Amino acid sequence: MKILRVIAWIALVAFIVIQFFPTEKNTNYTTPKTDFMVVNNVPSKIENQLKVSCYDCHSNNTEYPCYNKIQPVAWYLKDHVKEGKAELNFNEWGNYSDRRKNSKLRSIIKQIENGEMPMDSYTLMHRDAMLSKYDKNNVIAYITRLKDSL
Repeated sequence: MKILRVIAWIALVAFIVIQFFPTEKNTNYTTPKTDFMVVNNVPSKIENQLKVSCYDCHSNNTEYPCYNKIQPVAWYLKDHVKEGKAELNFNEWGNYSDRRKNSKLRSIIKQIENGEMPMDSYTLMHRDAMLSKYDKNNVIAYITRLKDSL
């Protein structure tokens, strides 16, 4: 029993210490000219859905939840956003080649159809980011038209 108490104290101290190592936040409140919405003149309904469901992980401006100030959650979120932006950054869309845009659009369609995006771990905490069947169909139809126009 004494060993469990020592382990609990060590874990508590470690938890407190890691709180003093904050993460850098992914925030930029300006919309660049290369942003997906600007480049493609996206209809407002599709724009709102993409911003709510995609932009936190796939842009240069993440709206962080209150629990982001707690480590190790903040470290997890930082890595998750970094990976998302490496895969697709909507703010950098205008800098992509047509070939890369086409590839990204195909990937977006496939992942939405397969229910891979938005991720379940994200929609668990952000219920408004869930895409209904109607929303999925609208987004997929728009992305398909955009892909076909490239």
